[in-house]
Amino acid sequence: MSLYKRLNDGGDSANPIANHNPGLDDLRHRVHTSLIEELGPILYDKRLSEDELRKKVHESLHTAIAMERTPLSAADKAQLIQDVSDDILGYGPIDKLLRDDDVSEIMCNGPKQIYVERGGKLTLDEVTFIDDMHLRRIIDKIVAQVGRRIDESSPLCDARLPDGSRVNAVISPLAVGGPFLTIRKFAADPLRIDDLIRFGTLSVHSARFLQACIVGALNVIVAGGTGTGKTTTLNVLSSFIPADERIITVEDAKELQLIQDHVLSLETRPPNVEGKGEVSIRDLVKNTLRMRPDRIVVGECRSGEALDMLQAMNTGHDGSLTTLHANNPRDTLSRLETLVLMAGYDLPVRAIREQIASAVDMIVQLQRLRDGSRRITHITEVAGMEGDVITLQDVFLFDFGAGVDEAGRFKGSLKPTGVRPKFTQKLADHGIRLGPEMFSAQTEAAAPQQRGRK
Repeated sequence: MSLYKRLNDGGDSANPIANHNPGLDDLRHRVHTSLIEELGPILYDKRLSEDELRKKVHESLHTAIAMERTPLSAADKAQLIQDVSDDILGYGPIDKLLRDDDVSEIMCNGPKQIYVERGGKLTLDEVTFIDDMHLRRIIDKIVAQVGRRIDESSPLCDARLPDGSRVNAVISPLAVGGPFLTIRKFAADPLRIDDLIRFGTLSVHSARFLQACIVGALNVIVAGGTGTGKTTTLNVLSSFIPADERIITVEDAKELQLIQDHVLSLETRPPNVEGKGEVSIRDLVKNTLRMRPDRIVVGECRSGEALDMLQAMNTGHDGSLTTLHANNPRDTLSRLETLVLMAGYDLPVRAIREQIASAVDMIVQLQRLRDGSRRITHITEVAGMEGDVITLQDVFLFDFGAGVDEAGRFKGSLKPTGVRPKFTQKLADHGIRLGPEMFSAQTEAAAPQQRGRK
């Protein structure tokens, strides 16, 4: 159990208030303040390696503790050194959670209640912050690292950690019960298509199909609810883009980890203290059109930038990719219509639908199932217009009929429907030919047996 927890519990869960020692809180705060004053700019000197900086901090930390007269046991002293070191060099009590590869999300509901997600399931963790100010200092540190700010005039903030992990912070007066901090972790080693196949997110045949669609420059929307793995899937799909193409990514906070060399990453900027200087996703999408992109990858369309994205897809920037919040392919189209209207133009619905039908080739739909797994449930072609309705046809569907195993995990996989999409001719124009076996359910069923014989 960390010192943070012991300080709050006082070492006795039955009577924490009676055994709590405020002196240890004061000691920790004094040592922390002393180190900040002593080391100062050294903490932000990029010429120092991480090991050199850690060595200097530990030397100063031992000296500061030696000058204090508060008696400490060996265990408390070692834990105090670790905790103050985490505060200065890392992110306090959540530092160990950030280093835990099994943790995919960290949710701080105030200083005393920290939930984590492991394997798609939420659990309450034992670590806590000392108080609101302790959590607020960590939030300020994270936000400052990416040039953002959070204060009473701007109490909401989206940011990121150096590894690309997504951060959202809410403070008073909006956060009732203490500052709220949510971190969605990103793996240091980005997932590849083989990982998604191993996890059961998609099947071998559907992976080959998606690779052909990306190489063949189809315009793709990755859709799903919150936490379904849209950004991870977008990152994997982006890895199929040929290395000789110029790629420009547009995001609120940089998360995509593309492996190609010719990648330009753009990030939004919030308004300053005077309410000026904001650069939105829409501004950046417009600007990408002047940067000679081969592919435009937008982290997420959530407002009027959807119109600009459709315009780009319709004006020669084939192979563009983006994500959208929606629960199924039909909802994806409805939401896209709504986002286009948010651009502020009074466009007829039919004109919007014609734009969508012309621009978007395919929707990749993700869903988080009740067993905690994230699966692609639909790969759907946007086939065109019939009257005033955009027509869709499913090329691959998840087989829910396979049931669940003893552990409650879905046994189904993503299987072809037998429908050959109309855009196969467009792929053929790029030299990509898909044989009939790609869309055969029998071939998909035989694949595991063939792999097993190998």
